[in-house]
Amino acid sequence: MSSLQVNKVLNNNVIIAEHPQHGEVVVIGKGIGFNRKTGQAIPLAEVEKMFILTKPEEQEQYKQLLPQVDEKLIEAVNEILLHADQTSSGALNEHVHIALTDHIAFAIKRMQQGIHIHNPFLYETKEMYPEEFRMAEFAVRLIHQKLGVDLGEEEAGFIALHIHGALTNQHISEVRKHSELISDLVHIVETEMEFRVPRDSLDYSRLITHLRFALERIRRGEAVEETDTLDALMQREYPDTYRLAQKLTGVMEERLGRPVYPAEVGYLTIHLQRLVHKKQGRAD
Repeated sequence: MSSLQVNKVLNNNVIIAEHPQHGEVVVIGKGIGFNRKTGQAIPLAEVEKMFILTKPEEQEQYKQLLPQVDEKLIEAVNEILLHADQTSSGALNEHVHIALTDHIAFAIKRMQQGIHIHNPFLYETKEMYPEEFRMAEFAVRLIHQKLGVDLGEEEAGFIALHIHGALTNQHISEVRKHSELISDLVHIVETEMEFRVPRDSLDYSRLITHLRFALERIRRGEAVEETDTLDALMQREYPDTYRLAQKLTGVMEERLGRPVYPAEVGYLTIHLQRLVHKKQGRAD
């Protein structure tokens, strides 16, 4: 069978259709719903994008969401996700259609009402997820072009988190929690060291990368190689930096709800000590 059957037209660009293998699917394509009737067959060749919402509650959420959203936005989100799909190394979780459409619609509404939400972990997001951030910048440009609304760089940071969540099958709340934690850890480092790491510096990039990989190891329960000698040396040679590393790993442990292997403290101390040298170099 090379066609789908229309179950319900949601708008000019989106329909719910019956697929011979997958059952009910959401079909997106420019003008695909125009003048379509229930029960009508649609050749698969006309389908730009089709996705399957296997959970009935997700299908229902999408059906409820679409009538509230500008059709130009539906078209833009479809283009954004097609671009993300084509340029990313992994597959997108289909739930992102609902989450991202809802998020961007709300962001546009906020902007029109003059409500600005500051993104406190924009720099961390750019460093941690550069691929996703480039996709998000494309999204912001496209929305500006199609809807005449410039959401700006801070909103690109939030969109990047949605895309990252879709690529890694993580819920957006988990991704945001992760970015927030890294932002908080950087704040602790800068407060304790009384030194602001320049956001465009290699030092900042290294710090974010180290914290990110440490969090990923902890989340996955991976052990880093135990080096008692290194640990003892760090504790003896750099007691203040070692205490800061202990404080950071304590926060990680508490927020992630997972144990942190002691060797992480030694490795983190080495990294932080580089920042101490950098600070001292600036003070000289």
